[in-house]
Amino acid sequence: MTDPTPLKLLNREQAILEFNRRVLAQAQREDVPLLERLRYVCIVSSNLDEFFEVRFADMLDAARDPLSPVSGGDVERVGRAAHTLIDEQYLIFNEQLMPLLQQQRIVILNHADRDEPQRRWVQKFFEREVRPLLVPVGLDPAHPFPQVANKSLHFIARLSGKDAFGRDTRIAIVKVPRVLPRVIKLPANLSDGRQAFVLLTSVIRAHLEELFPGRKVEAFSQFRVTRDSDLEVDEEEIANLRHALRSGLTTRHFGRAVRLEVVNSCPAELSEFLLEQFVLPAAALYRVNGPVNLVRLNELIDQTDAPHLRFQPFEPAWPTRRLPRHKSIFERLRKGDVLLHHPFESFDPVVQMLREAVADPDVLAIKQTIYRTGAKSELMDLLIEAARRGKEVMAVVELKARFDEEANINWAERLEAVGAQVVYGIVGYKTHAKLLMITRRESGKLRRYAHISTGNYNPKTARLYTDLGLLTADADLTADADSVFRQLASLGKFKAPRRMLLAPFNMHGRMLELLGQVEKAALNGYKAARVVVKINALTDAELIHALLRAAQAGAKIDLIVRGACMLPPGLPGVSDNIVVRSVVGRFLEHTRVLYFRWGEGEEDTALYLSSADWMSRNMFRRIEVAWPVLDARLRQRVIDEALQPYLHDTMDAWQLGPDGRSARISASGVSAQQALMRRYSE
Repeated sequence: MTDPTPLKLLNREQAILEFNRRVLAQAQREDVPLLERLRYVCIVSSNLDEFFEVRFADMLDAARDPLSPVSGGDVERVGRAAHTLIDEQYLIFNEQLMPLLQQQRIVILNHADRDEPQRRWVQKFFEREVRPLLVPVGLDPAHPFPQVANKSLHFIARLSGKDAFGRDTRIAIVKVPRVLPRVIKLPANLSDGRQAFVLLTSVIRAHLEELFPGRKVEAFSQFRVTRDSDLEVDEEEIANLRHALRSGLTTRHFGRAVRLEVVNSCPAELSEFLLEQFVLPAAALYRVNGPVNLVRLNELIDQTDAPHLRFQPFEPAWPTRRLPRHKSIFERLRKGDVLLHHPFESFDPVVQMLREAVADPDVLAIKQTIYRTGAKSELMDLLIEAARRGKEVMAVVELKARFDEEANINWAERLEAVGAQVVYGIVGYKTHAKLLMITRRESGKLRRYAHISTGNYNPKTARLYTDLGLLTADADLTADADSVFRQLASLGKFKAPRRMLLAPFNMHGRMLELLGQVEKAALNGYKAARVVVKINALTDAELIHALLRAAQAGAKIDLIVRGACMLPPGLPGVSDNIVVRSVVGRFLEHTRVLYFRWGEGEEDTALYLSSADWMSRNMFRRIEVAWPVLDARLRQRVIDEALQPYLHDTMDAWQLGPDGRSARISASGVSAQQALMRRYSE
């Protein structure tokens, strides 16, 4: 069948902003606890920082390339959409959340709101904690505009009169040190029974003039610049990737400026001066009605004593019936595989398996991929201890895991220091696969055990992200895991694994084959032809067109895409057989589940779990794995827990329209995440 009717795919950057609009909508939900609503506002700010640092910066680069399909008009449209979203964010913060917090006697006090005792306390705090760290810089030829790091907060001030040397130096810059807390809680005896906070910017603003003796501050504003922060090194020209990245980390904070934020009261004279300094167009200026950098309000959430305004604590369950506590995990896995569904089930069994391996004298070797483990990690500490005990430890450390580069470099150096074999994957490809393999001597023979996951080896995020992981001693899967590690270390010719799919070699092709089988079955009149895909992003054009062909042939296609989706569903005769939904709830949806059906028999269906999204970068520029779930019981469990509830969610689900805008399905009904929490709590 030929390619479907040509259609314009949805813009990726606008799709990312649309996802953030869905996240921001959580801040307006009355069924979400108030402090959690504020946290969603903070999450959007954090997401938008990364959007500008990486995606929008890339878009600006592409628009400058005459051969790129990205135009200046595309940049302008995305910029307008970002402005609209940020304006909406501050509107929700100011007009909805702040009044509700005040009703709960949680207040942020500006200088005008503070009474005399509070002002005296703030004055002392400023003199004791803040002023000694501030270095105001008056601008003149000997004091040029200072280096302003990415996302660092500053004040700009216009001063009256002349300086101490009789010169007309009107503009001064004050850097706000990152070491200072951005939110300060006032003592209870000054708060009148409330929980009262002051922002660091308000403290500095109230005493700004004291930094310039003998002069008046005529006008001022907070400002923050966002810079291109994608860490790029020419991997073909370097001898040691770790050393090059370590060096690059020092310059990342001073990349090309892409966005300037100021408060909405900032005089035009000052904002235009800043735009000129950062070589930015007027469209890059974002005037905000409130604190610059709402991410910092996480500090207020953390300091507030109000458990009833947070989500009720949820403790992931240990799968006791399938994996009895205090018994050998290796012994259990010899009887069959164990599937873990996070965060509803605990990540602790994975840590326990590695802990058992480190202590077991019969374990000879441990191999693990490291993508995002965090600056503190028991798993990494266990690998270091295993190497100290003389076991063969191989760690595939992805040094280019964005914004985790420094933590991963530190882990790599610590592992190498105790004799572990550390490799950095393949030049030009990120290692995104999630694999842990343990080799043990049993009855004179070697036996392998593995953990394969859709998510990272990070116990903290395993409590916040939905993911599926498999603990297995299956001979084929563990042999495949071993072949992946050998591939990454030896750089030898690719040899297809027995069951796993491995990007960039055969994963994309196999997905196209499976979609082709579904399309063929639908063309032959099989009315139950079906595809259900749950992923984080869908942007690969070939896979999108394969989905469209299958849909036009008559197959029913459900896509559960958390983030960016470039496929426009619901177009008559083109994509009206495709439904795209997104679920935004308490936890970040992170599982990748791929289901295909082209006949009635078991052999006519395929169910894969994967570390990869359906993006070109994942399929062709990353090391990714997908593995089939062949056990009938585990297959049904994946369908029952990771697909069906999300297809029937009416509380947290959104449906995407052909124009790229999404609409919430309902404000009530069934929440997949809440249902799974109840199931595992019981």
